[in-house]
Amino acid sequence: MGTEVVTSSEPLERLAGSVVIPIVPEGAVDGSLSFRNASLRNWIERSVRAVGVTGRVGQGAVLPPCEGMAADRLIAVGLGGAAQRTLTDVRRAAAVAAKLAVEAGGQSLVWPLVPVAGVRDTSVAHALVEGTVLATYRFHRYRSVESAARIERLTITAGADVEAGIHSGRLVSEAVTFARDLTNEPGNLLNPERLSGIAWEVAQEVGLECAIYDRALLEELGAGAILAVGQGSVREPRLVHLIYRPKEGVRGRVALVGKAVTFDSGGLSLKPAEGMERMKGDMAGGAAVLAVLRALPALELPLEVHGIVAAAENLPDGNAFRPGDILCTLSGKTVEVISTDAEGRLLLADALTFAVRQGVELLVDVATLTGACAVALGRGGSGVFASDERARDLLLQAAAEVGERMWPLPLWEEYRDQLRSEHADLKNTAGRWGAAINAALFLREFTEGRPWLHLDIAGPAWAEQGGLFGPAGATGHGVRTLIRFLELWAGWRGSELA
Repeated sequence: MGTEVVTSSEPLERLAGSVVIPIVPEGAVDGSLSFRNASLRNWIERSVRAVGVTGRVGQGAVLPPCEGMAADRLIAVGLGGAAQRTLTDVRRAAAVAAKLAVEAGGQSLVWPLVPVAGVRDTSVAHALVEGTVLATYRFHRYRSVESAARIERLTITAGADVEAGIHSGRLVSEAVTFARDLTNEPGNLLNPERLSGIAWEVAQEVGLECAIYDRALLEELGAGAILAVGQGSVREPRLVHLIYRPKEGVRGRVALVGKAVTFDSGGLSLKPAEGMERMKGDMAGGAAVLAVLRALPALELPLEVHGIVAAAENLPDGNAFRPGDILCTLSGKTVEVISTDAEGRLLLADALTFAVRQGVELLVDVATLTGACAVALGRGGSGVFASDERARDLLLQAAAEVGERMWPLPLWEEYRDQLRSEHADLKNTAGRWGAAINAALFLREFTEGRPWLHLDIAGPAWAEQGGLFGPAGATGHGVRTLIRFLELWAGWRGSELA
């Protein structure tokens, strides 16, 4: 069960559970809060100063209950000054409050709706829901005993109608947790066949069109790259095609393309043993695509969106593809395999060609593609490569609005020469120097000149340690940005068509 989110018009003093008190600079209670008893504000401010909460965003402390309030405890969180406050600050403060409440054993959290200059109350409510749900996420499906408390109920005290913000906050948060759940699944339980089955179940649940291509259909299609990546495993590859069609007013057609290597050993170009257990997460891009498609019917965006996920397990056996092999891709282009550990771009090559054949106007692929991108940008941010400036700018705007770090990287044409092969049209890797750029240039070869965005999420897709917005493991990075991007793209397309 997810967190129940409700609104209340009751005074803050009458609400039980863990009640959040937003603190502004110099340890003062936020001016938007009103108390019938003025002495409550004074007591809270003295207590807050005593525990060192000065109002800086990210600070927080648990205070004991006080006379005159029904709360089990108070959660003081820094929220910065009202004039400088942003939705990112609200999201962070919500995460801090939720973690403190859970650590104190609380299951009910109360948030007063705080003002953010120039921002609608519905957006503030969305941020409160998002921060609370993401911060308290846990993947304990395979524990025999549930060991962690959780927020069962979030109450937002609001005079305004914020139901739309609560609704969208829940949808987006649930999409992220869905992607996290998929990515955290162990490779022995989530293989390409099971992933495609989940996609089918999602389609039936929310009303998407769905087609699944098994090995026989992939052979008929001519998807030689996908087949090659999966041929070393007894678990056969799959191509998943989901379609969301709006009921009316289609403003454009977009394809979201995801890499889903359900376990990546590196194939015959075997990875080091250290850290290989994390390679169950090499399908985070595919998980993000499925999560976004799952949310679209409820968001009712006026775009036709194709979700295309290429799924395979990359293992070494006597039938595995080899360095030196030449593959014929779905596009007809041939690729010489230099490294079987550069398999994600092979999956995406066929998936991008498949997407182009659906007649879409924009291609967006998302993949844990290169360690080089993680080296360049660290674990906190994704690299963005683009052949279309308008799409790139809207994507970066979306990322900034939702608080996910993404940074544009170049497509330098002279690097394209490094992908030339003596024996085929292309080779699948050009070595370590400029590896993220070369991988992106390789993918561009299969876009047939369509406007295209490539998100390399290798760094932030997996957290080595727990952070403010969740525990160690899968992060669901990219889901919130992609949903917001589709909203912005639909708006831009609407203005172009007007």
